[in-house]
Amino acid sequence: MRIALINENSQAAKNALILTSLKNVVEPMGHVVDNYGMYTADDEAQLTYVQAGILGAILLNSGAADYVITGCGTGEGAMLAMNSFPGVLCGHIEDPVDAYTFAHVNDGNAIALPFAKGFGWGGELNLTYIFEKLFGFGHGQGYPKERVVPEQRNKKILDQVRLVTMRPLVECLEGIDRELVLCAVAGEKFDELFFANAKDGDIKDYIRTLKNKD
Repeated sequence: MRIALINENSQAAKNALILTSLKNVVEPMGHVVDNYGMYTADDEAQLTYVQAGILGAILLNSGAADYVITGCGTGEGAMLAMNSFPGVLCGHIEDPVDAYTFAHVNDGNAIALPFAKGFGWGGELNLTYIFEKLFGFGHGQGYPKERVVPEQRNKKILDQVRLVTMRPLVECLEGIDRELVLCAVAGEKFDELFFANAKDGDIKDYIRTLKNKD
């Protein structure tokens, strides 16, 4: 699995800490981590939580990432921004139990973490335990045991509902302010990571055309 880490500007200073916790857990499992930044609070390319949602949607829908880890001060804004787009099912995760149940009951492809609220002494330990529960025990297996069948059925129903209510991503991006999208894909390592790993040709072409208009 290719996992993308995205930090918005208010919590960019924690990027290195979050990256270390994530890689320490998932790389021994065989997963790959791509760090899309922000890398520091002073990065030239600044991401709001809304732009983190745009970037996360581009990565997931294009196949450049299989899973996105993001967040903001409370995690709420980043979660809402991510869930504004097709092809994204993002959970708001505060503790390891949230992580485990989201992985098995909701079987999403992104999480939004609170990187300021409640993030004090032992914050990195909480991240480690969250990532262990999120990636270490499979996905979509249902929980608790006696609810496996209805939980899996409900997830399939939700997927079908979202197919009807969501437009294709390129259509969404075309309706958003161009500068907002451009800033979302302006990160220092975006081109290097995205164009090497994205699989959806239409999204790759759209982003390439968007960036080459300047």
